[in-house]
Amino acid sequence: QVHLVESGGGSMQAGGSLRLSCVMSGVGQCLYEMSWYRQAGAKREFVSSIDSDGDTKYADSVKGRFTVSRDSGKTTMSMEMSNLRPEDTAMYYCKSEAYGPSWCEEAPDAWGQGTLVTVLS
Repeated sequence: QVHLVESGGGSMQAGGSLRLSCVMSGVGQCLYEMSWYRQAGAKREFVSSIDSDGDTKYADSVKGRFTVSRDSGKTTMSMEMSNLRPEDTAMYYCKSEAYGPSWCEEAPDAWGQGTLVTVLS
């Protein structure tokens, strides 16, 4: 069973930078896409993702400011957040989604507990 632990959240003045990390354990013989989501109200929104090939995707609101990466072992994902804005304030969650063989596709997605980012104006 995949387990995710986020770290790196905190308070920062607008214009500053923070680095979030997510460590994934309990992985099997699957490929994993890892993603960041954030939630400030009722809706959880996509922020960024990186697959096992290193291909990345970003929400329009963070393009050019956030950079997602993954270590060589592919079990730790990081996101460098720069030029932070007050509207980036949210709980940030890590998500992993298995893919590849059919049994991987059937595995449930895993979510971390979240790390809080507060950007002060």
